[in-house]
Amino acid sequence: YFKLLAYKDEYEVARLYTNGEFEKRIRETFDGKLKLTFHLAPPVLNAETDSQGRPKKREFGPMTFRLFKLLAKMKGLRGTAFDPFGRSAERKMERRLITDYEAMIGEILGALSKDNHRFAVALAALPDQIRGYGPVKEAAIAKAEKSKQDLLGQFRSPTSRSANARAKTAEPAQ
Repeated sequence: YFKLLAYKDEYEVARLYTNGEFEKRIRETFDGKLKLTFHLAPPVLNAETDSQGRPKKREFGPMTFRLFKLLAKMKGLRGTAFDPFGRSAERKMERRLITDYEAMIGEILGALSKDNHRFAVALAALPDQIRGYGPVKEAAIAKAEKSKQDLLGQFRSPTSRSANARAKTAEPAQ
């Protein structure tokens, strides 16, 4: 569940670049005066795709670091009406994943039994499979969604329910 709530968005990427750790590692690894360039595929500036259908990355110079610092400070906009990224398909999908997961957990809690417990555990762990950013994340979500449908089918199966019902209605031995 944490993986769904703590998704890596533009604000988080900016924070990771500007919290000091990135610069520290660069300085420990390389000597001399450095010129940083960033290879990014911001959706608002990029409609082209590469040979694999992924957004084509463009090179951005050192001024990008300043933009990252500004963006990291703007994280308070996340999830508000003023969030410039909040209406993107990816952000909408991330919010939908959270509400879908909460609904699924509600269903699981309402029907949990010893017979379907292992499927419930596997369903609850599905967010751990979702990693990446952009097309990588989309592919991971598609794979997790297929697993979810398969596992929900097993969780809801009449075999699990009938075994649970038999256990509840069995009379105690005399």
